[in-house]
Amino acid sequence: MARRGIRSITVPITFGAVTVPLSVFLLVGWTTFTARNIAESGEVAQNVWLLILGVLSLIVIMSVLVMFSIFLVREILEVRRQDSFIDSVTHELKTPLASIKLCLQTLERSGIPQDKRAALQKMMHHDVDRLATFIDDVLQASRLAHDDMSMDVDEVRLGELATSCAAVVSMRHKVPEGAIRVEVDPELVVWTDHAALEIVLRNLIDNAVKYSKDGVDVRVGARVDEVRRVVFIEVRDAGIGIPRKDLKRIFHRFYRVAEEGVRARKGTGLGLFVVSALVRNLGGHVEAESDGVGKGAILRVRLPMHEHEQASRAVASPA
Repeated sequence: MARRGIRSITVPITFGAVTVPLSVFLLVGWTTFTARNIAESGEVAQNVWLLILGVLSLIVIMSVLVMFSIFLVREILEVRRQDSFIDSVTHELKTPLASIKLCLQTLERSGIPQDKRAALQKMMHHDVDRLATFIDDVLQASRLAHDDMSMDVDEVRLGELATSCAAVVSMRHKVPEGAIRVEVDPELVVWTDHAALEIVLRNLIDNAVKYSKDGVDVRVGARVDEVRRVVFIEVRDAGIGIPRKDLKRIFHRFYRVAEEGVRARKGTGLGLFVVSALVRNLGGHVEAESDGVGKGAILRVRLPMHEHEQASRAVASPA
């Protein structure tokens, strides 16, 4: 499969590389031929128009061929990412299903202590929640890829929401207490869509934990820029980091960084795509910052201050 994929992407690249010099060669040849014809016949006007038409035709043909090659390469890369996504989805679905099946087979046995039964039932509930969350993320990504979602603006206490999301992620990944620290002012209130921001924070924290090193050290912070009238939310980790060339690509659908540390971890390439799309729908922007592989990363969300939020701040701190 890998060798076939390499050949398929090499063909359009080679095609484009051959097309450009061939078109240039034809252009130079056509120009030379027309110039000689002018010198021999002396009919300048007719040959000049012939030269112009020939040059324009060659430029159009060359442009179309190059654009076709670029489009073909992009389509091949998209198919590759989709194939990788399907493999990841299969793994993400099979793992909890296998766990649930094993728990059910164990519960069918006689003589199992009540505490053991309770532990198995809790494990199944956890796997079901994991499946439901995963399916919701896939459906969310599918909707966002085809259409913008409507947003309901409401008052959201950012500290409470971040703490709740951190607790969910901590339970899912079984990280020790204190590994995810929420450093947000309890009084900080933002006016935005609660459900959308919850998905954004949960995905960012989950991503930070997933790509951490041996010890999870994640910090969630927020600050208000009164001058620019924006709220910044930052999720920092001390994990495997992001290569500089991939800082923007990680928000593309199905994209996963081609590093060993990333391939060793489960993922579909949808989490940060969902984050980017939702933040954009909220009128904001998300960006990644990292000094390179092995040096951690910062995912920063910038949200505009809503007029209700600005009014409440003006009342809280009168002139």
